[in-house]
Amino acid sequence: MSAALKLDTATPLVRARDLSVKFVNRDTTVHAVNGVDIDLAQGEVLCLLGESGSGKSVTLRALMKLLPKQAKVGGTIEVAGRDVQAMNEGQLSEFRGGDVAMIFQEPMTALDPVFTIGGQIAEAVRRHEGASNAAANARALELLELVQIPSAKRRLAAYPHELSGGLRQRAMIAVALACKPKLLLADEPTTALDATVQIQVLLLLRELQERLGMGVIFVTHDLGVAGEIADRIAVMYAGRVVEEGPVVPFMRGPLHPYPQGLLGATVHGGMRGKRLTTIPGAPPSLEKVPTGCAFAPRCATAEPDCLDGVPPQRPMGDGRAVRCIKVAAP
Repeated sequence: MSAALKLDTATPLVRARDLSVKFVNRDTTVHAVNGVDIDLAQGEVLCLLGESGSGKSVTLRALMKLLPKQAKVGGTIEVAGRDVQAMNEGQLSEFRGGDVAMIFQEPMTALDPVFTIGGQIAEAVRRHEGASNAAANARALELLELVQIPSAKRRLAAYPHELSGGLRQRAMIAVALACKPKLLLADEPTTALDATVQIQVLLLLRELQERLGMGVIFVTHDLGVAGEIADRIAVMYAGRVVEEGPVVPFMRGPLHPYPQGLLGATVHGGMRGKRLTTIPGAPPSLEKVPTGCAFAPRCATAEPDCLDGVPPQRPMGDGRAVRCIKVAAP
């Protein structure tokens, strides 16, 4: 089990220990998540950062027990003091949408195309809070106004296909917030949006999170997005967290070679005429868990010792931790 960072609270909103997820079928086993620890305080925003296939979205779905039957989940998961792994279907139905809600990556497929936006929000309120039709409809209008959808009363009767991508994403946020969840899980909710709408949605999410006091786990592969919304960042590679820490020191200088490479490959102001850094090679196949550091074959500073075993996650001070034997302890 990796060493978890300690937060300034005795009862974290989310506490996961040694979380692992394997997808098993007749021909192969994919080790998607391999010993992840997560602590999230109430009112905190944690960003899971990494390239496609690193295990970010699978980790998010494991927290809601929202994985297919062929997924074998190990470790412990507690959300709002409840053991998620021990929940039955009835308890999960109450838990999802009540204690925890998710904003999915593509709202056009997450929203039901045959029901109106207002109807989908009102249904969640009736289901979890036992509200009357009139109270649920009033709450739906309140939520559309909360997420700053223009002409909110008129949009209640709109179907998903009648809204732009940005408005659909705002409607998806309204659905997620319908029952005032303690924890909001956001799976790359701005990926399909253009840059102007993306920043609007990020600012809206941050404003709502602060106003409602929710804990948020936000999945992204975009360093710029992580820098805008996160309090802490956890970088995942090959199903493990390789670096974790507060956003400001992380953005000023990552410690692990992988996020250093990600930062070097990111376009930002003042780079005109400069060549971007690239990370050679490709991520490993997760059909077999690497015996040593999974990033070693792509790392410019790797040594034979890097392949001797999985590096432990070591505290580095100031709330930071890194999984690399080459990083000197403070």
